[in-house]
Amino acid sequence: MAGNYFKFKQFTVNQEHAVFRITTDSVLLGAWAAVEEASHILDIGTGTGILALMAAQRSDARIVAIEPDRNSFMQAGLNFAASPWHERITLFNTSLQDYRPGGNMLFDAIITNPPYFVDSLLNPSEEKARTRHTVSMSHTDLLEAVTRLLTPAGRLHLVLPVNEAAKLTELASGYGLHCCKRMIVKPAPAKPPARVLMAIRRGSPLNCEESVMVIEKGGRHLYSDEYVSLTKDFYLKF
Repeated sequence: MAGNYFKFKQFTVNQEHAVFRITTDSVLLGAWAAVEEASHILDIGTGTGILALMAAQRSDARIVAIEPDRNSFMQAGLNFAASPWHERITLFNTSLQDYRPGGNMLFDAIITNPPYFVDSLLNPSEEKARTRHTVSMSHTDLLEAVTRLLTPAGRLHLVLPVNEAAKLTELASGYGLHCCKRMIVKPAPAKPPARVLMAIRRGSPLNCEESVMVIEKGGRHLYSDEYVSLTKDFYLKF
């Protein structure tokens, strides 16, 4: 990884103009989300475009990516144009609240690495505050949009810190949306969980399929077999 770009096996993501750089959260979500059989995918808050690009590599779907921040929108556009899948990805400079797909299109997979700091001190950077805090897209905004944009059998895939994941799961039930799959992510065996990857769908509450992944099994850069297996199609180091 260089400072201004991140090279994957099948594409490169430049990030010098994006508000936030690529994180392990996004790579894990992009590799984990069930998108292989999807025909239409929506990436909410695409940022650098990493989730849309990973979805394009893993599927034959038509992908819509939306991004309200102008600089991140421009960065994602450049990354999409340079990718092998540029003809399948459409990018809009708009907020989720304002997005209305043409022809009343619905999506069978929605992916997002959403804002997650709900009741915390705002980042002094206005751009970063909008991206990481729920000041521009609340979890209510997200769930209301999902009920409008998701097919009856579709799934929302997202990543959140542990406490925020529990809050969103409870909130989602009020919209008839329920967790059907969840992966708890621990940085190391002795450390507490840091993130939760979730798949949420419509319908009655079901038992949520749960798994646990440890990223580093025995020291810095000593990665677990599960982490390598999940991300090996993307990271050059595996």
